[in-house]
Amino acid sequence: MIDRRLFLSRSTALCTAAALPAWAQSPWPARPIRVVIPYAAGGVTDSVGRRLIDQMAQALGQPMVVENKGGAGGTVGMAEVLKAAPDGYTLALTAISPLTLSPHLMKLPYDPAKDVVAVAPMMYSPVYLLATPAFQGKSWEDLIVQAKAQPGTIRFATSGVGSVGHIMLEQIQHQTGAQFVHVPYKGVGQTVNDAVGGHFEIMTGNPYGTINGLITQGKLRVLATTGPQRAPNQPQIPTLAEKGLAAANITSLFGFVAPARTASDVVQRLSSVVQAQLATPAIQEALRSTDNVGLQMSPAEFGNLLQQESRANADIIRKARITL
Repeated sequence: MIDRRLFLSRSTALCTAAALPAWAQSPWPARPIRVVIPYAAGGVTDSVGRRLIDQMAQALGQPMVVENKGGAGGTVGMAEVLKAAPDGYTLALTAISPLTLSPHLMKLPYDPAKDVVAVAPMMYSPVYLLATPAFQGKSWEDLIVQAKAQPGTIRFATSGVGSVGHIMLEQIQHQTGAQFVHVPYKGVGQTVNDAVGGHFEIMTGNPYGTINGLITQGKLRVLATTGPQRAPNQPQIPTLAEKGLAAANITSLFGFVAPARTASDVVQRLSSVVQAQLATPAIQEALRSTDNVGLQMSPAEFGNLLQQESRANADIIRKARITL
């Protein structure tokens, strides 16, 4: 004979468990989580991302240890993450270019279509085209005129081969006939130091504290920006689309990804935590102050966006005949 009270108590427990999301029944996370930023320290990923990660750690109840692993436009650090166990304890916070640009330009030790699971976007960021003290011109028009009249006399620094800045450079050359000398760096930190020293004339960079401070001090000058509209903190500066270079009007998109086969409940919990923390006043202010725009998407939506961006970039690269 079935004990009715025992049956009811067990049924209640089962119903309660079934009502909870899967991650709420899981012990994850039970130890610190490693987050790899596949760029040298000091860039926009650090300035906004580290604040977000600190808040995520508090929400998850476990430390999140951030490591900068720069090199080859983010592909070195990305490869390290994608070789890790898919247990939810190794993530990347990255620009999407190692997943949507680099595969169309170079042979990689990973396949974005098979080795990656999208977790959550963080933000999109306009790209500033910045003149250093070494550039004597006053405007975007001056830059193009000089680069066409004196090919190879203007050095153009980006955060690496296969980066968004590099693709913008190739598109600008392709569409205007201007010719620059590409100076690829491993990340924006050293680029900014060399920019102030006049080691090159032009650089690309996403807006964050250090770059914004140098602009305010007059040590860097914004010649153009990218994005669907002018950057709120640079309303007087036109976008590349306004300059007739729509194909070069590319923004940087940043987000969290994990190794393929990471449990869906872990991915969902991470996504929920990212979205919740992005909505907090502290992170919203960090985004506003740097001209960056937070994004809210489910893992599936973010994954679809990565696929769309990859197809679009492949088309740009093919039409512009960009090779490395």
